[in-house]
Amino acid sequence: MKISYKKLWMLLIEKDITKPTLRKELGLSTGTMSKLNKGEDVALSVLLRICDYLNCDIGDICEAVRVSKE
Repeated sequence: MKISYKKLWMLLIEKDITKPTLRKELGLSTGTMSKLNKGEDVALSVLLRICDYLNCDIGDICEAVRVSKE
């Protein structure tokens, strides 16, 4: 399984919030933003801070996707 943050990026577009604005407002490190951009794991506490900022549920910003084993 892999995590996808496509829902987060779509939500930011809907709310007219840029990635740099999100990073600045939440005090996220550039490393954390890089992980989000690459679809890597980030701390649950970070995801919950994003949810609080966007007033949404965790399922609104990320989802687990199955990776096929070929």
